[in-house]
Amino acid sequence: MRDPVLELEGIEKAYNPGRPNEVRVLRGASLTVARGEVVALVAPSGAGKSTLLHIAGLLDTPDAGRVALNGTDMTGLSDRRRTRARREEVGFIYQFHHLLPEFSAQENIVLPQLADGTGRGAAEARARDLLERVGVGGRADHRPAQLSGGEQQRVAFCRALANAPSLLLADEPTGNLDPETADQVFAVLMDLVRETGLSALIATHNLELAARMDRVLRLDHGVLSAG
Repeated sequence: MRDPVLELEGIEKAYNPGRPNEVRVLRGASLTVARGEVVALVAPSGAGKSTLLHIAGLLDTPDAGRVALNGTDMTGLSDRRRTRARREEVGFIYQFHHLLPEFSAQENIVLPQLADGTGRGAAEARARDLLERVGVGGRADHRPAQLSGGEQQRVAFCRALANAPSLLLADEPTGNLDPETADQVFAVLMDLVRETGLSALIATHNLELAARMDRVLRLDHGVLSAG
């Protein structure tokens, strides 16, 4: 088996714990995503998939359980070390692109690289390369408002990969697009993931898209199972 990039073991998460209105979101959730593997996470609304992704991406902490990235246990690390690991190892894509409206497509991809210490010249070169890969190289100087929904999401893909993470986490990355555009954009995402050798955990309601990934996991009432 290929080396694991992401490991979640016995993850528990509840909101309002110990109170009458306690909601147990995750109940002993465990999963492994191997290097180069693309895993679909299928779940109904409110089942806890966003919480699971946030814990996997070190944006939230579990009440119990273990989170490891590339073999390193992240559970007991300081906030500073978790932030560094998140910045260097994890790329996020959301349903809405969340691009900075006052900056061009290229600048939106350059900024996270500058924050990580990359020189401007190298950051701009990588941004142009990524934009060309997803078919919007000619739109590099356009601001988000000048791009279509599909183009905006392609730029968001590039931004997520700007710092060459080992793990991509995506929460309904095509959920805000019409079916035809969603299919096209998802194909671009899969090509990009395969080309770069990324590991990915992608949450989606779309069973057809899920079937195009390597493996499907289902999350229901806080419990993970094979699809």
